[in-house]
This record gives sequence, structure tokens and C-alpha cells, in this order.
Amino acid sequence: MDEIVKLIGLKNNCTFCGVFRRQALDRGSALLKVDKLVTGHNADDIAETVLLNILRGDIARLGRCTSIITGEDGPIPRCKPFKYTYEKEIVMYAYFKKLDYFSTECIYSPNAYRGFAREFIKDLERMRPRAILDIIKSGEDFRISTSTKMPEQGICERCGYISSQKWCKACVLLEGLNRGLPKLGIGRSRGINSEHNTNTKQANGTQSLQSKQCGSLDF
Repeated sequence: MDEIVKLIGLKNNCTFCGVFRRQALDRGSALLKVDKLVTGHNADDIAETVLLNILRGDIARLGRCTSIITGEDGPIPRCKPFKYTYEKEIVMYAYFKKLDYFSTECIYSPNAYRGFAREFIKDLERMRPRAILDIIKSGEDFRISTSTKMPEQGICERCGYISSQKWCKACVLLEGLNRGLPKLGIGRSRGINSEHNTNTKQANGTQSLQSKQCGSLDF
């Protein structure tokens, strides 16, 4: 991330970190041939994600971000057993059980868009501790209109990873970094995907997470 920040600056860092980390977890899980991937997302994380998806108008993610188990139709389902557990409760448990845990945040997180949602939720929590669970409940009760167009899941033509575009987000971000255009895959711009509409071949649908490597970082 230090190398990436030198190119991208202090904004949009979480986009790169989140995309690369998520794909690394999936690829590592595939290599280990696991049945499920369990993450440590807590109630605070999920409440933040609900707000972020509303602010971004991301209907597809809003519809699934509160699910305890996601990706059941994919190769490796993910589950979040701490969905209803407050972050403070986890820290207290780790402290009293003398467990090793990371108590420091990423040095780049203060500039993240998520940070605004986190501060807002913490303010709500001080006034009404149950606000976090109420936000999660609201996310669970959202119903997406059947007329809403949702992205269709396919696979990346370059690396075979799950993607709703011709190239997955990781490959788009890596291509931008390697070409000296680090903002190529940021925001709603289709970037590489629109640029390669006429130049890329149709994916054959048979690649797995293990069959191809994601683009390498050459910068």
C-alpha cells in the first residue's frame, strides 16, 4: 500500500486495499480447498457498510451486505459470525482473555470515505447505543424492486475471477498502476472495461480461481 499511495495519493486508498485483499483471500482459500471463508466483520463494520451503500447508491451490494452468509452460489461462501457483535465487545473479550490483536488502524484510513460513516455511527452510538443494530436491521429489511436492473455475474477475461465486467476490479486497478494511470479504475468510470469492449475476446466460462493469475504489479 505504501507503493500504491505514492502513485494514487491519500485518497481512494481503501479501494485498492479492499479489492486486492478480498481477491487474495478468495485465491488463498481456493488453493487450500476450504469449504467456507470466515471473516471478522463486526456489527460496527456492517452498519458502516449499509450507510456507505446508501450514500453510493450501490443497490446490488445493499441487497446482500447484511447477510451472514454470502456467495453461496460461488465457489467459496463467506460467513460473518460476529455480525451482531459490537466492536467494543470484541476488544474487551480479547483484552480480558489476553489474546493478541491489532489495536491500531491503518495509517491511511483517516482519509477513507468509510471514515465519515464511522464517525457518524460513533456519534449516534454515544447518544443511542442500539443505533448500530438498528441500522443493520434497516439494511436487512430493505427490499429491492424487481424492476431494478442488477449486474450480471460472469468471470474476468484476464484472470478468471468473478466479475460483472469484462475485467475484474483488481485487473483494472493493476492495469492503471502499471500504465501510470492510477485513477483509471476509481469511481464509476468503467475505465479498462469500456476501453476493451471491442478488443477483448469472450470468456469461455471454464476458468477457476486457480487456473489463471491476476495481473502482476510492475510499477
